[in-house]
Amino acid sequence: MMELGARRERTQPPPPAVLWETLVEPRRPGGRQWLVLVEDEVEPKVLRAERPSLVVWSSLWSARRNDQIRFVITDDGGGGSRLKWVLETDDAPPSPAVLGRMRYRINFLINGEMRYSFG
Repeated sequence: MMELGARRERTQPPPPAVLWETLVEPRRPGGRQWLVLVEDEVEPKVLRAERPSLVVWSSLWSARRNDQIRFVITDDGGGGSRLKWVLETDDAPPSPAVLGRMRYRINFLINGEMRYSFG
């Protein structure tokens, strides 16, 4: 897997175990729905999960099926988590414009929608 130069790391309010569960089952019953996909996106599948520190999703984009999003979760030392996401692929990298849109979309979903779902 080649890293596409797209990575972000930020704190998240919940502890690592809760954050891990949210990424492994984003549509779990009773949870706040934050993973709202748009027209060119597909439901990600969990390809790998190691509780409570790692989750790997399949691609969100139908046009880039071989991409993956790797989430690394660590304790932030204050009751919450640090979450790093990394976009990876086995394919040729997308154009800079497409990569920018992909990076923006992941960041919006993870550091926007998911983060706000915790209240």
